[in-house]
Parts: sequence; C-alpha cells; structure tokens
Amino acid sequence: MKRQHIFLFLLLGVQLSCKGQPSKINGVSFVAARDAITQQHVAPVLRIHSNYVALMPYSFIRTASTPKVEFNNKGAWFGETEKGLLQYAKAFKKAGIKIMVKPHLWIGRGVFTGALKPTSETQWKLLESSYRAYIITYAKAAEQLEAELFCMGTELKQFVVHRPDYWAALIKEIRTLYSGKLTYAANWDEYKRLSFWHELDYIGIDAYFPLSDQKSPTLKALEEGWSVHKKEMLAVQQKFKKPILFTEFGYRSIDYTAKKPWEYSRQQSNVNLTAQQNALQALYNQFWTEEWFAGGFLWKWFHNHEQVGGLKNNRFTPQNKPAEQLIRQLYSNQ
Repeated sequence: MKRQHIFLFLLLGVQLSCKGQPSKINGVSFVAARDAITQQHVAPVLRIHSNYVALMPYSFIRTASTPKVEFNNKGAWFGETEKGLLQYAKAFKKAGIKIMVKPHLWIGRGVFTGALKPTSETQWKLLESSYRAYIITYAKAAEQLEAELFCMGTELKQFVVHRPDYWAALIKEIRTLYSGKLTYAANWDEYKRLSFWHELDYIGIDAYFPLSDQKSPTLKALEEGWSVHKKEMLAVQQKFKKPILFTEFGYRSIDYTAKKPWEYSRQQSNVNLTAQQNALQALYNQFWTEEWFAGGFLWKWFHNHEQVGGLKNNRFTPQNKPAEQLIRQLYSNQ
C-alpha cells in the first residue's frame, strides 16, 4: 500500500473514531429579553464554548385557584413569545449553536410550580386543556425551527405525579408533531417519583441538590456531597436505560451556596465568588466524564452580557465573574 493511501486510511479511522464519541451538551439557559437579539448577544455564548442554549418561552397562571395557562400575551416580553423564540433560535443556529426549547410556567403570588395541584376535577380539566394548548404550540414551533431538543415541562411535581394518564397521552401527541429528542425537567426532589422516563429520550433533572452546610465549602467537601445523590441518580438511569441530562444546574455566588442551591430569594448576603466556582467545578468533575451523563444547561445567562453579573453580584449568573472563565475552560474540554 502506498504511503499516501496509508495516511488517508489512518486519517479516516481517526475521523470515524471521533464521530463515535458524542460530545456533551455544554449548554446555557438563555434568559428571554424584551427585544430581539443579534449576533452581538450570541457572541458571549460562543466565547464560553457553549454548544447548546435552552430557550424558554413563558406561560402564566394568574391564580392557582383558576389554573388556566395563558401564553403569547400582548404584554409578554418578546423573548417569552413564540415569535421571539423563533427569532432567537434563528440567531443561535446561524452561529452553529443547537437549541432546546424549554417552556416555563409562572404562577401568580409566588406559588411554586411544583406545588400546583387543583382541588376539583373542573380545575384539573382547565389546567390540562390549557397546558396542552401551550405545549403543543411550542412542540410545533420546535419542529419548525428544527430544535434538537424539546422539554415538555419544568418542575411540575404534583401535576405529573397525580395525572400520569394525561402526561402519557401528551407525550404520544408530541411525538406525532415533533421529530427531535424529548425530555422533561424534573426538580431534584421529583425525578425519582416519575414513571414516564421510558417514553422520553433523556431523564431531565434540574440539579439543585443540597451538597454542603458549609459557608464556603471546599471542592473536596462538595464532591463528597454528591456521593449519595449520584448513586440514586445512577439507579434511576439504569432502571430506565436513558441518559441523565441536567436541564438546569447552577449556583449563586453567595455564602452557603450549596446548602439550598434552589434558593433565589436571599437578596442581601455576602458575595462569595469562590463558593460558586468550587460548586461548578465539583459538579463538572463528578458528571462530565460519565458515559451515562449527557451534559447540562447552566442557569442562567442574560443577553446584555456587559451589563450583568460582575464581582459584586451574588445571583446565579456566572457572567463577568471568575465562574465565567471557569465555565469557558470546562466547556472547552469537550
């Protein structure tokens, strides 16, 4: 065999080998804005080597006692609407970034979505019919924009546990309209109770697991904190034979960030940039090398990059903090 033929044969083998090793989903949860976005808003996402964004069209229930899901309202921000979703997706796809469409529900008076549980059959039917209209609208939109992933719900614990037949039928209907991969975003304390994972492509988890009671936990303490959660997660993964996807993960740059990572209401508290870095590094160390783990979506990323985050900010975003540089480094590994 001639030398150039040997070289081409070896090169082809390397290419085939690389294709056989799927990369992780290195995603960010891209927060909807009032206006359209441009490549200027996409560029910072590219700089951290993110290959996916979660786009989150919102719906609203004004009061839990009348659980009618409203969406595409005139008063909604552009990015929260179907028109905005399509515009955002076009901008990201132009840059080579893949899309997960991830509808979110907001309930008035601060009611947590996971606690939404109607008290009568009439209320249940109102919730189910209006939620179906919402989700089917965005399943069709996801198909139209050729989104790689569609998430059919986010943190709806009582809804999914108490109405399994409804969700089974909804999954089947979505499959007739949308040809991409399908998941659901279960809260960290919810995912073990769900029965429909075998019908989906990913076991989606919003990964706000409590890891440490320390004010500023070390990397070692945080990794140790994952031990029990990881074993339980792997048991569910092996039961359903589906990869785990962190539909959300993130930590505030705040003291005690890993004690109750889901908390967002503590406005005044010490900024702790190191704690945020350590928590993100520990999560990456524990999961990104696992074959059964598909990747995840960082919570959260704002469009106006230069005006958000910063060294005095104690919220979830890593933007303009040391955590941003860490994510850039970690995502570049894949």
